[in-house]
Amino acid sequence: MTIEADGKGVAHCFRCAFTESYRPDRGARQQAAPTPHIKALTTQKHEVLSNYGRELWSACTPLSGVAVAYLKARQCCIPPGDSDLRFHPALKHPTGHTGPALVGLITDARTCQPLSLHRTWIQDDGNKADVDPPRLLSGGHRKQGGVIRLWPDEAVTGGLGIAEGIETALSLAWAYAPVWACIDAGNLAAFPVLPGIEVLTIGADNDAAGAASAKLCAQHWAIADREVYISKQAENDLNDAIKEAA
Repeated sequence: MTIEADGKGVAHCFRCAFTESYRPDRGARQQAAPTPHIKALTTQKHEVLSNYGRELWSACTPLSGVAVAYLKARQCCIPPGDSDLRFHPALKHPTGHTGPALVGLITDARTCQPLSLHRTWIQDDGNKADVDPPRLLSGGHRKQGGVIRLWPDEAVTGGLGIAEGIETALSLAWAYAPVWACIDAGNLAAFPVLPGIEVLTIGADNDAAGAASAKLCAQHWAIADREVYISKQAENDLNDAIKEAA
């Protein structure tokens, strides 16, 4: 509240924005609080893969052409034909760009339930397409607890390799397969202990988040009496290391 020497005054509520002014010659005047503008929050809409996502996944094909050229140029191991990594020759990006893309099906690590899609726009020289960002997850979908099964469950008999990114996992596959990609450090840290897997090999990124997530994941598996190995390299990730050595 502000009161001036000539008797004028203003009362203002900073909580609800109600205002009342007073002038000796006019009396009190009230100004109602403005209607608050409520911004809609972006929330997760789909617990499982949406119909649109299923249609897009069905439109993808096994890796071929530009997809194989991209992976080979990145010195990546090519996953088997029944991998959850596929190819779309002309996928539209939100910027309007349309071009070839890798499409990964994200499934729940425990239940195999389809959750979302991971898309990477690519070029055959091993570089990502000139779009921002070149990688996208399906909007409004859950990715927590999900993985991209670069090798099918049937190939996982006693041991498994995991890494954050697709290219990192496919670099680890030269030395240890089958492999899955966990998408990011958070998912890798929370990767659950799965029955039937006695040995876990982690292709850790050489940064603070990567090291911390690998350590946490390894601790969970070690407590469960499983054998765990973590990669170490001078470069940021295994794909950087394998490209440097090529």
